[in-house]
Amino acid sequence: MNETQSGSISVHSFSDKILEQVVHFHVMKLSGGFFLWVGSAPVLSNLAVSMSSKYDSMPLSTLIMGDPSNTAPNSLSQRLAKKTKKQVFVSYSLPMTDSNLSLLVENRIKKELELHPEHF
Repeated sequence: MNETQSGSISVHSFSDKILEQVVHFHVMKLSGGFFLWVGSAPVLSNLAVSMSSKYDSMPLSTLIMGDPSNTAPNSLSQRLAKKTKKQVFVSYSLPMTDSNLSLLVENRIKKELELHPEHF
């Protein structure tokens, strides 16, 4: 685990081997939300944002950039926004080769969220 703080921005990093692939996670805490980067290589892609709305039980979500056929960043940001009640940006840069990968990645994020809620 690696934590750095620059001014009022804190970054929390962790990695894990999931389905024989090393996956890196970087969380940047923001005022009222957080940015989460998930990937195996340093690429910013498939960026989605979600936020709660008083008009709908499910957070609003949209893909800002990337492949619209890859629904992982949208659904992940939406579920994290619902869980944390915060605005969530997610960049998901993992290949969609195994359907279990996104579920295992989400479980790893939820575990980190329970262990270190102060970083989200």
